[in-house]
Amino acid sequence: MPIVRNLGRAASQLLQSSGCGCGVSLVPVRAIGVSPRQVASDASFHSVTFSESDHPRVLITGGLGQLGVGLAKLLRKRFGKNNVILSDIRKPADNVFYSGPFIFADILDYKNLREIVVNNRITWLFHYSALLSAVGEANVPLARAVNITGLHNVLDIAAEHNLRLFVPSTIGAFGPTSPRDPTPDLCIQRPRTIYGVSKVHAELMGEYYHYRYGLDFRCLRYPGIISADSQPGGGTTDYAVKIFHDAMKTGKFKCYLRPDTRLPMMYIDDCLKATLEIMEAPAEALTMRTYNINAMSFTPEELAQEVQKYVPELQITYSVDQVRQAIADSWPMNFDDSNARRDWGWKHDYDLPELVTTMFSYLGSDSRIAQAN
Repeated sequence: MPIVRNLGRAASQLLQSSGCGCGVSLVPVRAIGVSPRQVASDASFHSVTFSESDHPRVLITGGLGQLGVGLAKLLRKRFGKNNVILSDIRKPADNVFYSGPFIFADILDYKNLREIVVNNRITWLFHYSALLSAVGEANVPLARAVNITGLHNVLDIAAEHNLRLFVPSTIGAFGPTSPRDPTPDLCIQRPRTIYGVSKVHAELMGEYYHYRYGLDFRCLRYPGIISADSQPGGGTTDYAVKIFHDAMKTGKFKCYLRPDTRLPMMYIDDCLKATLEIMEAPAEALTMRTYNINAMSFTPEELAQEVQKYVPELQITYSVDQVRQAIADSWPMNFDDSNARRDWGWKHDYDLPELVTTMFSYLGSDSRIAQAN
């Protein structure tokens, strides 16, 4: 199995001095070897099944990001509170800490992560630790360490302990030479961000471990994810979250993308539902390891028009960030998710009007919304 390499003095210093909300420890990576083990080169796919009395034991890495807390809540309802462990390197808020098991987990510390899996008898692992697109471009060495070295640790541990592993991918896994409208599951992928490159790497490494070692690897390419209970985290699609908060707080919104920039998007409840469904899908139903999923596709201008139905006085200006605009222009405008719909019955619940209504229902204590309604 692969050996994690030392990042060198420069990267170590960077990791010690930098900060991020990626759910991994910012410490030097030591050169550590994977414990020797024999794995048959022709290992076949092995699917772990669970009865009602034998639920999976779940670990979520990078759990304090946009998706981890919501996913933990969903999984705890299904599998039991104590069967789902949320983890990160940051201190959780009180409501998160007291809602269920939480532990410190550093994906760059192979030994610590392996001990967590063994001591807690983990059978499913959701690997959410990552630096997002815009943040990654501002700190490529850190993104390389978190998104690639951390992934290697997770893959090795998952293969060694026969875990079912979920790793999210993204619209950022495509590039300017990919077909954009729609973008199929299988096509040329030449992303131009370290985030996108690391996600293509994750897709291919996961598929390789599946075919080479029998790892139960499952992956979804997420569109831009919108949720009311999280703040923007440095992604290119974060404008679609920020507009709601700014509309509520100030009535003014400055968008960093052109008004006609079309990107695929999804409400968080659909995203979490799809994630659970792909993990519960029977092995024989899956014709591939990585699937596109989609719900809607819109531009900043179209979103703003829907938001103004609730906040008519919302003032919108456009100040294009050339870095994020270039990233968005290289991404899909619309996802073809027909394989997910055919293979395991994927179906979204939220279109744009339902998304906006739900967001304002969640945030709807503001007097501006009450007056508009």
